Amino acid sequence: MRLVTYLVQGEERLGLHLHHQILDLERVYSFAKPTIHGHLETMPSGILDYLRLGEAAHREAHKLEAWYASNHHAPTPEGTVIETSSVTILSPVPRPVSMRDGYAFRQHVETARRNRGLEMIDVFDQIPIFYFTNHLTVTGGGDVFVQDMHLQNLDFELECAIVIGKGGKNIPAERADEHIYGLTVMNDWSARALQMQEMQMSLGPAKGKDFATSLGPCLVSKETLKDRIITTPKGNHYDLPMTASINGETVSRGNVKDMHWTFAQIIERISYGVEIHPGEVIGSGTCGTGCLLELNGSKVFTPPRWLQVGDEVECAIEGIGALKNRIKLAE
Repeated sequence: MRLVTYLVQGEERLGLHLHHQILDLERVYSFAKPTIHGHLETMPSGILDYLRLGEAAHREAHKLEAWYASNHHAPTPEGTVIETSSVTILSPVPRPVSMRDGYAFRQHVETARRNRGLEMIDVFDQIPIFYFTNHLTVTGGGDVFVQDMHLQNLDFELECAIVIGKGGKNIPAERADEHIYGLTVMNDWSARALQMQEMQMSLGPAKGKDFATSLGPCLVSKETLKDRIITTPKGNHYDLPMTASINGETVSRGNVKDMHWTFAQIIERISYGVEIHPGEVIGSGTCGTGCLLELNGSKVFTPPRWLQVGDEVECAIEGIGALKNRIKLAE
């Protein structure tokens, strides 16, 4: 199942994405409820309320999906079935409850450190590292607005992210996959000049990551990707090829399955002594070759290449979708 948040007449709405159409979950459910023997009074119109309802909402959405597959030629009320091309697709979770980003791909960490003249650090193998980023500067596809200082070595980062669907605390890795609703594409934009300056204080990135993180185009429920799951005692890996391109030129290739730490292990670390909640977003960290900082340091681009106003960046994960953004200068 593929969920999207779309904008129509200034209102954010939750929809089920099917090919070139979107089913407005709240409106379609109201129309089809007697036929599908729906058990909810209503279906939420927003993603956070949907996730908080847990399995009950997910089960009813599956019933709607099956109903529409059998009745898609039947007339439906206006506003229930929308052509994707007629609306703006936002981040599937426009305002996450919180947002953390991991550091789970060994290739990226090793290469980035080697390019700075540093050896691989032992702590990488001891604990899954993460940091908090700004959950209120999330964008979907489309324009990403930056300011002058962001353009000083502006970078993308090709990542996968999970969205929490079930809350909990002190969650062991062997049960942590139960708490994942689904996966989406993440581009963790980075203002490298700001980041390099502030990280001299050894507190991690802050202002260099503060201005935008893009998610989308959809949130794919994990059972939809069941044929891509590799089960391990430490949680699921996902065999999902990843690519990034700039202005149509492919510059990065990776695979979600190459994460050294599974999302389950990251959840175990995050939830230690802390309650996690539906609607929280957790990024994987950058895959190997997944940013210009790494590619420039490896002399893939000489002279170094950084993003400019007008550049179009596409981050794509097979089975999830392609997240396309264009850099614009804020007025």
